Amino acid sequence: MNLSSNNIEHLLTTSDPVAIDDLFAEACRARDEVYGRKVFMRGLIEVTSHCRNNCLYCGLRRDMRCARYRLSKEQILDCCRTGYELGFRTFVMQGGEDAWMTDERVCDIVRSVKQEFPDCAITLSLGERGRESFARLKEAGADRYLLRHETADAAHYALLHPAEMRFEHRMQCLQDLRDLGFQVGCGFMVGSPGQSIETLKKDLAFIDEFRPEMVGIGPFIPADGTPFGHEPAGSVELTLRLLAIIRVMHPHVLLPATSALGTMHPQGRERAIGAGANVVMPNLSPRDTRALYSIYNNKLATGSEAAESAADIRARMAAIGMEVPTERGDYRKTVV
Repeated sequence: MNLSSNNIEHLLTTSDPVAIDDLFAEACRARDEVYGRKVFMRGLIEVTSHCRNNCLYCGLRRDMRCARYRLSKEQILDCCRTGYELGFRTFVMQGGEDAWMTDERVCDIVRSVKQEFPDCAITLSLGERGRESFARLKEAGADRYLLRHETADAAHYALLHPAEMRFEHRMQCLQDLRDLGFQVGCGFMVGSPGQSIETLKKDLAFIDEFRPEMVGIGPFIPADGTPFGHEPAGSVELTLRLLAIIRVMHPHVLLPATSALGTMHPQGRERAIGAGANVVMPNLSPRDTRALYSIYNNKLATGSEAAESAADIRARMAAIGMEVPTERGDYRKTVV
């Protein structure tokens, strides 16, 4: 499929249903050639809702007056034990940029999880850190790191973040992670304030050049009480088109059907799989903290988002012809 700049713009803006159906079909063909009809499940553990940053879109931004929490190492291990029994072989530890989460603490948690579950992968998503910090996490046993780039346009980045956060530093963090041998994930919100077709084309060009192992995208959903709390939500349809374009552009990428899509549409996960996605990330966090990790309005925290419904997720994936295996689901450089 032709993915020139002009054709990408056409695919993002066209109202021709045949062109979109063809795009989705090509994305699924590209995914199936590399990974087969498999959807990989990751257990998401939201380890802290504290954050030092003041991003204009986030419900956990520093200035928000909200209940905060941190999970202890034992709580995190309990989440992993529950997930392991349910068939999860990747654990994703996500949180705000919390100064309490020092290298010593995070490395201790990573080593403990690896010691108890040596056949599992650990993904971290704890925001920007220094290169030496990333190196310590890698040495402790972390396999992957998710750090959304948010936008590949410096002016757009400045619109979304406070002045102390720099676009250049975000990009340097991603390069440091790559240099240190992590499987690296980036991504962006679809429909964030100030986004345009041109900034989206820059995002796709960055992904095409950087070749991350994972890309996480989902529609922007406003969070009450933030500077962008009254902005309109992003488009599910545009998100699906972008998922498919990323898959065609980068057939080997691990591509989640994100919680934001599930929040915006009752069949959001299934529709994402139909656009080329191949990862789902149900929530393994303790039930009493899920609602406190309120990064945007109405975030899924119960029902099909709860890890205890793993059987339901497998059934929903089976209904659209997909298998959910019990495996780590690592990035593949070759076809099946």
